[in-house]
Amino acid sequence: MLKVRVIPTLLWKQFGLVKGIGFDSWRRVGSVLPAIRVYAAREVDELILVDIAAHQPGNELDFDSIEDLSQDCHIPLTIGGGVRHLDQVSALLRAGADKISINTAAYDCPQLIPQIARRHGVQCIVASVDVRVDDRGNWKCFSHAGTRPTGLYAVKWARQLEAMGAGEILITSIDRDGTMAGYDLGLIETIASAVNIPVIASGGAGSYQHMVDAVMQGGAAAVAAASMFHFTEQTPAGAKRALADAGVPVRWPLDVFGDTS
Repeated sequence: MLKVRVIPTLLWKQFGLVKGIGFDSWRRVGSVLPAIRVYAAREVDELILVDIAAHQPGNELDFDSIEDLSQDCHIPLTIGGGVRHLDQVSALLRAGADKISINTAAYDCPQLIPQIARRHGVQCIVASVDVRVDDRGNWKCFSHAGTRPTGLYAVKWARQLEAMGAGEILITSIDRDGTMAGYDLGLIETIASAVNIPVIASGGAGSYQHMVDAVMQGGAAAVAAASMFHFTEQTPAGAKRALADAGVPVRWPLDVFGDTS
């Protein structure tokens, strides 16, 4: 098994960190830069930074802010929100992003993912899939920060994303988002079994055990969390210790265990 990554997720809007429940009722929980500095100092595996307002009409990506923020982030940084075309991807990578999260644009402009793959490689493409359970119990995909139904089934779409050139899939349960009630293990396991690229579990983490379950039962290659790290005493280091105690291989800082491979 490859070493499992623990990834804090930062949602930002107009320079402030925000968090909600079910992709709604956003409230400010702090500032972006101090949070990035704290996580970078704690040597987490990666960070995901998503501008939740950039997809709205008239809003543009803030490349200058991304460049400023990336200077304080010495760990892999995934940037998402409002990415619509290849030139924006190139600009974000120049600004300091290591990976780009694509969600709405993948539905509206399917050729974007293969274009990115050809120019920059599949390793920088994180296909973000936001999912709700419909009245029949099916996992259906939503775009535009979870506000628009696409009519697509999650499993079929995940397979299409892999075929188009996505390097990994960030699968988020909108229903579980912000609840800290646990990941949708059935969703994670189904998506992880359907594709041959890494799957990042997101939406609902509230305890270390939830993360262990996402890996051991769901087959996730990485676990992402926001509320759990914002609103509890639990930490990324604690999550890694819990995963390690459960027999899951994780990355440790060089000065602690002498091995960062």
